[in-house]
Amino acid sequence: MSTAQVVRRVAVFGGTHGNEMSGVYLVKRWLQNQEAITRPSFLTVPCIANPRAVERCRRYIDIQIQMVDWLVAVLFHSMDVPSTAPYEVHRAVELNKKFGAAGEAFDVIIDLHNTTSNMGNCLIIGSSTDSFTLQMVRYLVQRSGLVCPVFLTENPASHVKMADTRSMGVHGIGLELGAQPQGVLLADIFLRHERLVHTCLDFIHKFNQGELFPKETLEVYRILHVVDYPRNKDNDLSAMIHPELQDKDWHPLQPGDPMFLTLDGETIKYEGDSTIYPAFINEAAYYEKGIAFWATQKETLNVNELQVKN
Repeated sequence: MSTAQVVRRVAVFGGTHGNEMSGVYLVKRWLQNQEAITRPSFLTVPCIANPRAVERCRRYIDIQIQMVDWLVAVLFHSMDVPSTAPYEVHRAVELNKKFGAAGEAFDVIIDLHNTTSNMGNCLIIGSSTDSFTLQMVRYLVQRSGLVCPVFLTENPASHVKMADTRSMGVHGIGLELGAQPQGVLLADIFLRHERLVHTCLDFIHKFNQGELFPKETLEVYRILHVVDYPRNKDNDLSAMIHPELQDKDWHPLQPGDPMFLTLDGETIKYEGDSTIYPAFINEAAYYEKGIAFWATQKETLNVNELQVKN
């Protein structure tokens, strides 16, 4: 059996990307009424993670606050940040002092995101060995009443070093809901986001109260690598997501299946050796990153039983 320390402080981040509106407006609401996310056994703190980007309804001001070398340095190497560093780097330092290891790290960080991809109610985790987070995810899958695919960013073989704001906490989870256009607030997604946050908080309170969570299994989609769009000699796009693949996040893509459609109307098929499960297909924010989608593999994790440490 696994045990974990009692949870004393939880942070809920919205606006890590300033144009992902569900998290922005949920956190704004909770900042006005913090009792809505209060549970008797722990403190919950809502936070707008990137306020300048939220003010301008932009994804970021200077650079991505997530998945950048700067953030890796701030979180994992305690690097000094020069005054000339981008705004998001200074903001990451502020967040790390308040919520992360630079101060007294919060026990749980829940990071709210939207995607233009048809990802549904995606739960993002970074570890296959953190029993607390795995049990929380399993609780969401079982109790939220929503279909919740789980995106696991852990894969040492991929050589992808990922840092994110939820890494600041002892435990972290991302709630990535879509499809929702950038800068748009959709009621159904707002309500699903709210339900998932409350289900997370209910789990944490039950954990603190000593409830035993039994051994479980959990289906996840583990990252393999990114797939870029086909490009011409000028590095411009020469093809787009094939209509048969569009909006098919989490569906199997098998060798020989249509993957891209060139601007001249030619189908480019998937030529891999094994079935993959694409995620974040045609995400608008990923064009600048050279990502048409993430290739993932589906697998089942064993989740240890869990109880609060006495």
